[in-house]
Formats: sequence, structure tokens, C-alpha cells
Amino acid sequence: MLRTPVSERRLDILEWLKDPATHFPPQRHGDLVEDGVTVDAVAQKLGVPRAVADMHLNLLAGIGLLRARRIRRRVYYRREEVRIAEVARMFEKGW
Repeated sequence: MLRTPVSERRLDILEWLKDPATHFPPQRHGDLVEDGVTVDAVAQKLGVPRAVADMHLNLLAGIGLLRARRIRRRVYYRREEVRIAEVARMFEKGW
């Protein structure tokens, strides 16, 4: 499951969000680093419809790897570093 094309997209998203200013263009509202990136920005980077990007982001947020924050009418996503470190430790221990 962790090596499917879908999960590679999710890993790409997590990687891009490590340094969003490098991987995404400036946004109209919200700071890329402080607030995160929008579904639209991720969809464009992945080259997929917005609904597909939304599904990936919601799944990552649902398991705690991303934090979602609403600013005005948009939701911004950024990495949840503490949770990512916890999951990484579980895999290192042979979970």
C-alpha cells in the first residue's frame, strides 16, 4: 500500500510541504509557510483535478500528518511535524 502511485503522490505532497515557498507560487491570501497551501495549488502541482487533490489532503489531514486551517473561504494545509516524527519513529521501530 505504501508504494502505490497514489501513496507516492501523498509522499510528494508531504515533501513539497516541507518547503512550500520553493514548490508553490505565492498565494493571494495566507502565507505559504505559516498558513500552508490551498487545494488548488496542490492540484495544479500534481496535475490532477481539485477533487483528487482534496481527497489526498483530507486523508493526510485525517490521519494527522497535515493541519488544515480555514482562512476566509479557503482551507490551507501545512505539515504537522510532531505527528510526522511520531509516525517515522513507528516505522523505524519496525511497526
